[in-house]
Amino acid sequence: MAGAALAQRVPSLSVRTAGTLTVDGQPMSWRTRAALEHVGVPVPVTHRSRQVAAADLDAAALVVAMAPEHVEWVRREHPPAAARTATLRRLCRDLPGAPGATLADRLGALGLGSVVLEPWEEIEDPAGGEADDFVACAKGIVELVDALATELAT
Repeated sequence: MAGAALAQRVPSLSVRTAGTLTVDGQPMSWRTRAALEHVGVPVPVTHRSRQVAAADLDAAALVVAMAPEHVEWVRREHPPAAARTATLRRLCRDLPGAPGATLADRLGALGLGSVVLEPWEEIEDPAGGEADDFVACAKGIVELVDALATELAT
């Protein structure tokens, strides 16, 4: 959901999505599709689930996670990317908007490789929930992505 919304909000970004515990090749669930449509985000037609790889993390200027355990996974499995990895909620709250500063400088100021991860950062996965749970999740994610997109534009 976040990847689709960010790609829509900032088309100049190269947005790739992957998970930390996936069954590769699975299509998007009908509830996720319906939720994206409900919030006006184009559904990526070719989306398939895939496990994040070291090459993905090496190439990313920013790794956006939905939950603290995803950040912990990156720290444990690919430490070089830890300083560029944060939850969506933390980025929305903490990403400094210093005029003229590069994204790398702004991320560096956050100390992401060692910041204490907190429960408030979690975006609860609606998996197994009802369609309304997916819509509520999509609305929350789009609101956060809009805030992040604004920060990335500064």
